[in-house]
Amino acid sequence: MLKPETIEIIKSTVPVLEVHGKAITTRFYEKLFKSHPELLNLFNHGNQKQGRQQTALANAVYAAAVHIDRLHEIMPAVKGIAHKHVSLGVTPEQYPIVGENLLAAISEVLGDAATPEILGAWGEAYSVIAAAFIGVETEMADEALHQPGGWAGFRKFTVRRKTSESGNITSFYLVPEDGGALAAFEPGQYVTVQMKIPGREHLVNRQYSLSDRPGQPYYRISVKKEAGTDTREPGAASTYLHEAVREGDTLLLSAPAGAFTLNRSADTPVVLLSAGVGLTPLMSMLRTIRSEQPARSVTFIHSAADGGLHAMKDAMKDEGTAAADETCLRTHICYTQPTEEDKAAGAFHSEGRLTAEKLKELTAEAGGHADYYICGPVSFMRDMIGHLQKLGVRPESVHYEFFGPALTL
Repeated sequence: MLKPETIEIIKSTVPVLEVHGKAITTRFYEKLFKSHPELLNLFNHGNQKQGRQQTALANAVYAAAVHIDRLHEIMPAVKGIAHKHVSLGVTPEQYPIVGENLLAAISEVLGDAATPEILGAWGEAYSVIAAAFIGVETEMADEALHQPGGWAGFRKFTVRRKTSESGNITSFYLVPEDGGALAAFEPGQYVTVQMKIPGREHLVNRQYSLSDRPGQPYYRISVKKEAGTDTREPGAASTYLHEAVREGDTLLLSAPAGAFTLNRSADTPVVLLSAGVGLTPLMSMLRTIRSEQPARSVTFIHSAADGGLHAMKDAMKDEGTAAADETCLRTHICYTQPTEEDKAAGAFHSEGRLTAEKLKELTAEAGGHADYYICGPVSFMRDMIGHLQKLGVRPESVHYEFFGPALTL
């Protein structure tokens, strides 16, 4: 528990963090990597270059300051971050290193405004927050290790099969190289793939959703090849997986993790909302529901640019065909830029971006008690969550997953 005077000091820094949070976290990472370059093995360097990691940490520090007197309210966010830490192999010994560099960054950016009282209060608060993370992550890691088929760290997997799903998405079917059992997972979870890419000094870690249902004799990940732009390099990991990794090759995987999961014990209607490669965790959810709860109502709404970039379209059709004589599964495909071939083939149901009015129409049969699971680009999730707010959907019924550091929606 923090002392009342500590809480008061932390809360007094909220306006400062709102203005200078990104500058503090940017300086923090500069100092961290200079003093401990080995930690570069843990981070997505693309997110660092784009500023997403700095923004995400700034948001987390700001949230901690705002909720410092009621930290229990941000425990769901803590658990989501903790899942990523466990998946990456973050250790308790690294937390003091982070704390030291964070306080030093606060001191440098704020200058004389960072009084000894403020730095002391933040040091005390960081110790409490770090202890919470360490406790949660230790429990998660222990559970991952001791479950049937579980393991610690990274385990060797063989690429049994590699299948093209669309113009830019490829699936990898992965089996343990040691022939041992596979750990169970919850639909929506992910694994970290750790790669040593030729020409790169540091290890590359990327988290990919498991895109098939639990209980299969393999893990499947479906990876989008990230093309470069004028301001962004091509995705190092996705390019390597698409172009260099072959069937029979070995990849290193962490145990499944992630807090964005389907509630398998409920029988409430489900609405799955995805765009682009965001459909991968939702396909796992769909296939799980169709296998375990075939009478559960599901509405699957997917948005893609066009038919060439619509992944797993045949799998969605197969699920729809299996439910042809039922009313429990409804699918809707939206193409934002359909080709003439798409139009001639009748490959989609609607054109353009999904509006609040269209979403209301598509989810009418789901009723007011449905659970909504959303995954896709940040702009898509922001739009969908905004639409659902306008439609009066309860916030606790809306669940979403970021691919990468969590940003503010």
